[in-house]
Amino acid sequence: MALRRPMVAGNWKMNGSRQLADELVKKFAKLKDDSAEVLICPPTVFLESASRLLDESKQSLDGRLVRLGAQNVSHHEYGAYTGEVSASMLREFGCKYVIIGHSERRRMYGETSDIVADKFATAQKMGLTPILCVGESLAAREASRTFEVISGELDAVIEKVGTLAFDNAIIAYEPLWAVGTGKSATPEQAQEVHAFIRQRLSDVSPFIGEKIRILYGGSVKPSNAADLFSQPDVDGGLIGGVSLNASEFLAVCSIAMNAE
Repeated sequence: MALRRPMVAGNWKMNGSRQLADELVKKFAKLKDDSAEVLICPPTVFLESASRLLDESKQSLDGRLVRLGAQNVSHHEYGAYTGEVSASMLREFGCKYVIIGHSERRRMYGETSDIVADKFATAQKMGLTPILCVGESLAAREASRTFEVISGELDAVIEKVGTLAFDNAIIAYEPLWAVGTGKSATPEQAQEVHAFIRQRLSDVSPFIGEKIRILYGGSVKPSNAADLFSQPDVDGGLIGGVSLNASEFLAVCSIAMNAE
């Protein structure tokens, strides 16, 4: 992890209000330590005000210590797709990153690995850095199919854009059985899967495998973040519920900034 800058990404999901969003962004904007990259992904309707508040805090778009990301993006560049949001629109509001293939999108909204791969490709084409989520269900883990499932989700993207595209991407391992359940993978379980992902990419490109940041997502909180982030292949976290609590989220950011 010493060669890779840690990242803590807050995924607010469909939570909050404009007042809460403004309060959180104002608190996060006070960060001064840039040893870890901090990313917030509020609901789309709050992106404009979040971007404005970061600007007002003297964080220029290119020099922000707190970055903006989106939770989802269309795999189409433009067109008659009611309710969708394009990558170019997200860029206009200062987004640098976008979450792709979150387990909730795959499970609840039927996003196949092919659609996820298309979104990954479109996001990159339009100047966004995708955060690709991969992870297995409890049934798959209990059947010892974790690596098989994750390989399939990676392969769908690799077949679409090639391994070298991961030079401008982040991966988030989020076991479905730990997302929003309060149950986290042990540091050893997380490390095992992160090491597998890194080796899977290293087999094609050692440079990509060593460089890519792999985040852990699944009930990360201040009480377990230090143990998780101390693992050699865990480069930070994709944070859900805790990212809506300023003090707890900032505590996780602090842990990532001091991880060794």
